[in-house]
Amino acid sequence: MSDFPFDAIGLDLDGTLLDTKADLAAAVNHALAEGGYRQVPPEEVEGLIGGGAKVMLARAIEHQGGSLEREDFRPLYKTLLRYYSEHNAVHTAPFPGVIETLDALAAMDVKLAVVTNKFESFAAEILDQLGLANRFVTLIGGDSLGKDAEGNFRAKPAADPIHAAIERCAATRLAFVGDSTYDVMAARAAQVPVVAAGYGYCDRPANELGADAVIDRFDALIPALERLGSS
Repeated sequence: MSDFPFDAIGLDLDGTLLDTKADLAAAVNHALAEGGYRQVPPEEVEGLIGGGAKVMLARAIEHQGGSLEREDFRPLYKTLLRYYSEHNAVHTAPFPGVIETLDALAAMDVKLAVVTNKFESFAAEILDQLGLANRFVTLIGGDSLGKDAEGNFRAKPAADPIHAAIERCAATRLAFVGDSTYDVMAARAAQVPVVAAGYGYCDRPANELGADAVIDRFDALIPALERLGSS
């Protein structure tokens, strides 16, 4: 029986488990080109990731001083989704240390859940193509839980997807790992410990995200969680 302090870990996908920025940049730039906007370098796309594809595209347009009405934005958003559905794992790969750390957690019988704002179908396809899908008890995407009374997806920064992960993992103590304010806010709302992936696509300096701990590589996760559990 493992004495690891958590029986389940919730993990963000983009910028935490997987380096997806090149494929996301290609999809965003494909949509921007259709709308007559300038291309965005991959390193700039990092700062746009976190709230889902719609937020990412809207930010890319806004950063160029653009602003589109819903009827003009929607075709570009559909273009992005269509392109990404066909090119979502061309360059995407796990960050260094991910496979080894997932192996170590599995050996301790720790249940793993992916909680992402990416559409569930995209996330599932990518994990399957990378041979990672069977490592997780559950996958909760940005659209997995439907919408709230106001018509918004029940996604991060709401607590709902983390609560769903806890339920699906039958967890008594879950910690969450992510790289954005969305992740930290969701964890805080769900009242679970949170670790910031400082190597990821942080939308502000990692030590300013408000997490309980910050790691600069994925293979530092287990020691960080052990420290959190004993504090």
